[in-house]
Amino acid sequence: MMTRREALSRVALIMGGTVLGAEAFLSGCATGATGLQFSKEDIAFLNEVAETILPATDTPGAKEAKVGEFMQVMVTDCYDEQNQGIFMQGIKSLQEHAKIKMNKSFMEATPAERHDLLVALDAEAAKYQKNKKPEDPKHYFTMMKELTLTGFFTSEVGATKALRYVAVPGKYQGSVPYKKGDKAWATT
Repeated sequence: MMTRREALSRVALIMGGTVLGAEAFLSGCATGATGLQFSKEDIAFLNEVAETILPATDTPGAKEAKVGEFMQVMVTDCYDEQNQGIFMQGIKSLQEHAKIKMNKSFMEATPAERHDLLVALDAEAAKYQKNKKPEDPKHYFTMMKELTLTGFFTSEVGATKALRYVAVPGKYQGSVPYKKGDKAWATT
């Protein structure tokens, strides 16, 4: 059985870094006593952002894994007040970017328009992350993307339908042949 620390470390490796709030996540997420509230519209919006990042294809997308609800819990219970503020302002900023770039809300945009907007934001976030000082906070879109990946691949849907999952894998096999197109293994 894998511990939460091991699972989070593996997800962080997949994403090429560390996950914001990891310490709180590992210790039970006791930091969020700020009264932060997400509306139903915020959660629906976050589900659509997550679905744009990880859309349904031959496997379910992030919306089916309810990643918006996962983000709400993580931000509310695991982020400190500063990062909660950055994340919540990020929701507003993303919506403002949509209005400026597309002349419509993110929710009114087509999947292709949403994709293009998020690709541009991802490039902006990567540039910010590259040039920021160590004490500077993460870019809000980096937070959203990390939470999308973590929420999806740790969900039942992500682990069982997007990854190969065996509840009780049996004996250890150090070398398993890989065939092109095989899914990655989920770990428990």
